[in-house]
Amino acid sequence: MLIRKHPSVMIFLALLAVFTIAVTLMSEAYGSGVVPTSTVKTLGKTLCLALAAVAMDLVWGYAGILSLGHMAFFALGGYMIGMWLMYARTGEIVAATLANAPIPPTAEELRQGITSQIFGVVGSADLPLTWSFAGSLPMQLLLVLAVPGLLAFLFGWLAFRSRVNGVYLSILTQAMTLALSLWLFQNDNGFRGNNGLSGLQNIPGLTEVPQSVISIWFLWASALLLAGGYLLATWLTAGKFGSVIRAIRDDETRVRFLGYPVEGYKLTVFTISAMICAAAGALYYPQAGIINPAELAPIASVYLAVWVAIGGRGRLYGAVIGAMVVSLLSSWFTGGRAPALDLGFYRVEWVNWWQVLLGLGFVAVTLFAPRGLSSLMDALAGLRPPRRLGADLGPDVSALREKEAEA
Repeated sequence: MLIRKHPSVMIFLALLAVFTIAVTLMSEAYGSGVVPTSTVKTLGKTLCLALAAVAMDLVWGYAGILSLGHMAFFALGGYMIGMWLMYARTGEIVAATLANAPIPPTAEELRQGITSQIFGVVGSADLPLTWSFAGSLPMQLLLVLAVPGLLAFLFGWLAFRSRVNGVYLSILTQAMTLALSLWLFQNDNGFRGNNGLSGLQNIPGLTEVPQSVISIWFLWASALLLAGGYLLATWLTAGKFGSVIRAIRDDETRVRFLGYPVEGYKLTVFTISAMICAAAGALYYPQAGIINPAELAPIASVYLAVWVAIGGRGRLYGAVIGAMVVSLLSSWFTGGRAPALDLGFYRVEWVNWWQVLLGLGFVAVTLFAPRGLSSLMDALAGLRPPRRLGADLGPDVSALREKEAEA
C-alpha cells in the first residue's frame, strides 16, 4: 500500500539495490576488483550518512525543528557498539596471550587483563560502570537505540515543554552537543577520553576474514538499514502523523488551537529521528575503525543540516542526494584524490579549499535551486510545483496561501 501510493519509494529502493549489486560485482571480494576495499568502505559509510540525513530531514524538513545536535546521537550509537567491539576483540587477544600460561586463567584474570589493555592508556585499572554490559552484544545493540533515544526524549521533553522554538532551540541542541563532547574528552568518564575507541574494524570472531569481504558485508548492512530507515520515514510522513507535523512546521500556533498535542508530536519525531541517527552511527564507525569525542563537534551537525539543505529539505530522497553528493565530494577533495591546480602564481591544494567550495556550493544551490538538488530531478521528470496564490499563511514555502484558504 505504501509503495503503491508513493512510487518514488520503489524507484529509490530499486536504485539502492542496483547500486549495491554493482559495487559488489566490482569489489575485490566478490567481483572484478575494479573498486578497491577503501572505496567500498567509503561508499558504505556514505550510505550511513545518507540515513542520518533522512533522520535530519524528518525532524527539520517535515517538522520544522532545526536540530544542530543530531550528530551527537549518531556518535553515541557508534560509542555503544564500539564498546562491545573493543571489549570482545581485546578479550580474544588477552585469552590467546594467557592460553599458554601453566595455569589456565580465571574469569576474573581475563577481566582484569581486558580492563588493563583498554583503560591502561588513561591510567585506569578498573572497568567503569558504563561498560557493565560491554561483553554482551544483545545488550549493547539495545543501548545503541536506548541511550540516544533517552537523551533525545529528556532533552526534547524539557525544550518542547518550555515551548522553545526556532533559533533558540537550535542553539540549545548545539550546546547539548558541545557539552557532551567536552564530557567525553575527560579521561575519567569511562570512554577513554581523547583516545576514543579504536580498532573497531576488527570484528570479533572474524579475524580470519579479509577486510575486503567484511567491507562488502557492511555495505550490504548499510544499504538494508538505509532502505528500512527510508521506509520508516516515508510511513511516518505519509499518514496523519506526517500531516500534523507538517502543519506544526507551517503554523504551530494554529495546530495547537485546533487541539492537537503539539509537544507530543514534536517529541515523538525528535526521539525517533535521534534513534535513526544512532542506528546509522552504529554501522558507520565499525567501517571507519575509530571514534573519538571530536566526532561530536557541533560543526558536524551543521554539516548534516547543510547536506539536507543542498539536497532539498522536505523530500526524503533529497536528503539522500545531498548527503551522498557532498560526502563523496568531500572524500575526493580531502582524501588527496583531486589533483592540485597549479595557477602559476599559486598552487591550489583542494584539501585546504574544500570548505570554501562547500560554502560556495551551498550559496549557489540557495540562489539557483532553493528547493535543493532534488528539484532539478523534478524538473527533469517534468514535475512542477503547484501555482500558489496569495501570501504565505505560514513561515514555510509550502504553507497554505491566503487565496487557497478562501477557496
